[in-house]
Amino acid sequence: MQKKLYLCSGFSRSVIRMMKLSTAIYRALSWLRHQLTARNTGGHGIHSPYLFEWVRMVLHDENVYYAWEKIEEVRTRMLADEREVEFVDYGSGGKRKSENGDGRKVCDIAKWSLAKKKYAQMMARLVNWLGTSKSLNIVELGTSLGVTTVYLAAVDSRNKVVTCEGCPAVAAIAKENWKALGLSNIECVVGEITVDSLQLTVDSLRRIDVAFIDANHTYAGTRVYFNVLAEKMHEKSVMIVDDIHYNEEMERAWREICEDERVTSTMDLYQMGLVFFDKNYWRKNYKIRL
Repeated sequence: MQKKLYLCSGFSRSVIRMMKLSTAIYRALSWLRHQLTARNTGGHGIHSPYLFEWVRMVLHDENVYYAWEKIEEVRTRMLADEREVEFVDYGSGGKRKSENGDGRKVCDIAKWSLAKKKYAQMMARLVNWLGTSKSLNIVELGTSLGVTTVYLAAVDSRNKVVTCEGCPAVAAIAKENWKALGLSNIECVVGEITVDSLQLTVDSLRRIDVAFIDANHTYAGTRVYFNVLAEKMHEKSVMIVDDIHYNEEMERAWREICEDERVTSTMDLYQMGLVFFDKNYWRKNYKIRL
């Protein structure tokens, strides 16, 4: 009996390795397709004058903001944090604890879940661009350790950021980071991001100006999140969908978002996609290398 269990365990590990290899190959091919078809335009080829200026001032702006150095210090600290926490993952469509059963190190969570600096800073520039004359309501799905949340919140203390995180232990560390930086304009909703819980969050807001989806990397989850959030998006809102080429499910969800009748222009940056709702824009999906 023990031998059979051993063989079964060995078979399972082999299947997992094959699945991981298959996923790696899929992502490599997806990245290559993007590189071959995307353009580094600097704004040229963008038909809408507003989007042309947006690409120049948000995607390709190289100015450094005063708060970024302190935020990156938090990232560095998280990448070196050896604490273990009980990790609950809803991001693949179901509740899963970490594989070793004993928890997961904060540094490992940081390595795999934090948005890269260039994308986080791009989102900060986006918030700055949209909020020049008004405060913004920002919704983030998938707080992780709260670094990207800080980039969204630190631009303007008048902005309200509502962020949702499934894992209580991870949310607690994120709150520590926000407190250390003196941020008070962040509200964290802890627990699985279901249709009902997200609907409650959305209903509490008059409008949503910026939404960032970085949770539940499945077709069904992404489509549900998009549909609920889109109810409160207006023509000047921008939605950001992370990991749009993460797997076949996410690519399918992204294609359908691009084709949604409420959406006009979209931008595929490979790592993430940007969704615009302004009816004055040309209906087109731009592929851009950032």
